[in-house]
Amino acid sequence: GELPMGIRRNLLRLLALLFAFAMVAAACGSSDDDDSSGSGSDSATATADDHGDDDHGEEEEDTSIGGGLSQDAAEKAIEGDDEEEEVDDDAPTFDRSTLDGIWEEAAYNRQKMVDKITAKMDAGEWGVGDDGILRGPAGFEIDMNDCPADWSDTTGITDSEIRIGHTTAQSGNLAAYGNIAVGWDNYLQWVNANGGVAGRDVTLLVKDDGYVAAQTIEFIDELIESENVFALLTLGSPNTLAVYDQINDECIPHPFVMTGHPAWGDPVNHPWTTGLQLSYSTEAILWGTWIKQNLADQLPVKVAGLVMDNDFGLAYELGFEAYAEGNPDVVSEYLPVRHDPAAPTLTNEVTTIAAFSPDVFISMTAGNPCLLAIQEVEAAGLLEDLQAAFTPSVCKGIAAYMAPAGMAADGWWIVGGGSKDTTDPKHMDEPFIQFVNKNLEDGGLDPAISLYGIGYTYGYPHVEALRVAAELPGGLTRTNFIQAVRNIDIYGPLTLDGITLAMNGAADGYFVEGSDFSLFDATEQTWNMVGDVVDANGASPNCAWDKDNGGCR
Repeated sequence: GELPMGIRRNLLRLLALLFAFAMVAAACGSSDDDDSSGSGSDSATATADDHGDDDHGEEEEDTSIGGGLSQDAAEKAIEGDDEEEEVDDDAPTFDRSTLDGIWEEAAYNRQKMVDKITAKMDAGEWGVGDDGILRGPAGFEIDMNDCPADWSDTTGITDSEIRIGHTTAQSGNLAAYGNIAVGWDNYLQWVNANGGVAGRDVTLLVKDDGYVAAQTIEFIDELIESENVFALLTLGSPNTLAVYDQINDECIPHPFVMTGHPAWGDPVNHPWTTGLQLSYSTEAILWGTWIKQNLADQLPVKVAGLVMDNDFGLAYELGFEAYAEGNPDVVSEYLPVRHDPAAPTLTNEVTTIAAFSPDVFISMTAGNPCLLAIQEVEAAGLLEDLQAAFTPSVCKGIAAYMAPAGMAADGWWIVGGGSKDTTDPKHMDEPFIQFVNKNLEDGGLDPAISLYGIGYTYGYPHVEALRVAAELPGGLTRTNFIQAVRNIDIYGPLTLDGITLAMNGAADGYFVEGSDFSLFDATEQTWNMVGDVVDANGASPNCAWDKDNGGCR
């Protein structure tokens, strides 16, 4: 159960790193100007050097990975080359230690967004113009003339209901992720019992695609053509990539999809689709940054990645490959070993990795393979020689992926994306998590299943955006909803403090651009955050995904 010597030896160094690295928040700080939300600039590829409406002179060479945190921004923050973050001295403070305080802050943030968007719409700057162009913040545009002839702004809305279609995996190797939909629906039951959204119930229509993209395509057709949904929600990178072109062509809101693929940060080509969680490209860069700062005495090091062999795993593989190629002084060799998503065991793959004798092991997979990876790494005796082992952000759920591994999970690292686990003992007494767990119990669900709680992580911002849209001129419509999503700037009670949750039109397509570095304690069954959170809000360039040409363009 003890941590490897390499990890223990470097904990103090990591603390120093993260103290400096968290200064990224200042370098990429939010603006309270009416023309920009707290998350970016009017440039479609914003960096830390370009985060406002002003011209900052010559553009510097972009050294970031598309869809991921800017390396330049990170290095400048570490070196202390940061800018003062603007502070709204008039903003009230709220008591986040009480549920009432959290609701008050939510109402304040919603009203702030409503006032901002309404003023722009009343001035004729935002909204659908006479030319049929929907305009929003930071140059955001959708040509509504390209929507289907029978398209309606209010499809899926009745006097009593808002219909949202959701495809997810409730069977197969990634079936545990289907519990997110169950938790999301549990939150909606509470929302509906407390007035709904503008007096309407929000109904979630769930389809089990088993994480099979061909099945996702069939269900999306059904939800659009037969179920007449207002908006759509998908889970899984391969699944979402298979349908997001069609969804955008159909002009249907598709926000906060359940995958961290960098492709969702594409407000120009896919304006109806947005992500929620940390981009896998950013996660890859943070793995590399951790290695650079914490294994300085061993650099360069050999890194092995266990990669799920599909579009999801490819995003991780390409992201870290780009980091390794750009930082040969950090990574001497990088070996990605792919596995079948449906593989019942990973013994052969981990045996191949063990023969490579890596210094760092990174699990670039999802679902049950995350658990298998932890078990196989221990069985192969790899942990004794590794300086560090990482499990991916998508497997932060303690009950699903860490607890079943027992003490084999002890000492594993994660770039966790800032999300709180509702089963983690350190968060159990927080008012919102108590609220979540009571709702789950009242709904006959076991609060010990942490992925139920993740359903609230996804459902909360979705409902907040619906509520904002309902208060805009014209009421709840698809165009108002996507306007609210592209302007969103909220506090997330299930996100670690210090991580900004915001998007800004065409400039910033990523909702979460911050993370924790955490170490798992198998005895206490908790993630222990080491150092401060990293927040790089607005620093990730948007991503026009091009799988055949190396990823983001």
